[in-house]
Amino acid sequence: MTIKGNRRDLLAGIAGMAGAAALPGRALAQGAERVDLALLLLVDASASISKGTLSFQLEGHAAAFRHPSVVDAIASGRHKRIGVSLAQFAGPESFATLMPWITLATAEDCARTAAAIDALPGIFMGGATAIGSAIVQGVRLLDRCPFAADKRKIDVVSNGFSNAGIDPESARSFAEAAGVTVNALAILDEYEWLERYYAEQVVAGEDSFVRTADSRASFAQAFLAKLVTEIA
Repeated sequence: MTIKGNRRDLLAGIAGMAGAAALPGRALAQGAERVDLALLLLVDASASISKGTLSFQLEGHAAAFRHPSVVDAIASGRHKRIGVSLAQFAGPESFATLMPWITLATAEDCARTAAAIDALPGIFMGGATAIGSAIVQGVRLLDRCPFAADKRKIDVVSNGFSNAGIDPESARSFAEAAGVTVNALAILDEYEWLERYYAEQVVAGEDSFVRTADSRASFAQAFLAKLVTEIA
């Protein structure tokens, strides 16, 4: 079998798995609360990420939701509310939801979300970095979202490249077919070329983009700017 044939079969397989899981969630969404955006935040917890780096990823996420510009971005939408969930990943079978789907409409909602992220354990998983598998599993989680979303996006934060599981290019094709935008924030503490890698092999969908950070301070600012752009 050719490489193209293998990839076609892989895409058909993951589409079948995700489609089977998606039906209940999509049926629920038809009569569900409307939101402007369903946003899945994906955090890398693989061996390329130290425990300290995992902590500052979560701290940066929490800090962003406390910023008034996020509240303003939410208020600018038609429904003036969004749905958010947070998960972490490492190897192909390690995807774990840390924060179930919640809705955010007010400054109080955002503050509660920030507090919830601060309280997350942020379990260091180690092992491989399976970005493609995480994206496919992320689409499946979006399909089970209890809200009816005008847009669906996955936000990947990582400092590594995919070295296990489904290849990212197949995963990005799958996400695009599902109407899911994939954006990325690359932490450049190990590989300076990651911005190009994510742009060429990971991000997907209309208006998708890559942001970068090379320190704790720049991560918080980059993630905030990225979050506001994704919501607005």
